[in-house]
Amino acid sequence: MSWQTYVDDHLCCEIDGQHLTSAAILGHDGSVWTESPNFPKFKPEEIAGIVKDFEEPGHLAPTGLFLGGTKYMVIQGEPGVVIRGKKGTGGITIKKTGMALILGIYDEPMTPGQCNLVVERLGDYLIDQGY
Repeated sequence: MSWQTYVDDHLCCEIDGQHLTSAAILGHDGSVWTESPNFPKFKPEEIAGIVKDFEEPGHLAPTGLFLGGTKYMVIQGEPGVVIRGKKGTGGITIKKTGMALILGIYDEPMTPGQCNLVVERLGDYLIDQGY
């Protein structure tokens, strides 16, 4: 299965009539493995900040999480495993695997819980597959 299939069929799939706004799978170094067409163009330092927060939980809390120039308020997650952010009626979930970062961005009417489920389920699957 190609990496693009994971984004198209697993991350951007329909859940209760809703779907993610955009999604991507990146290497820990910020290299793009695959992304949806409308995934925001990000800066290397934004990914570096995300990776640092996985290594040092709470690193992003004072400044917020930035992706593609958009600032998300960091909310509860699982230290070293999942980072969650909120912006207005939407947000972001990032799951870290052994080799990748799974990112999902949502907006209403999708709920944070639906986004978490989609992103974290794929992340858990990739961990089980050695990624």
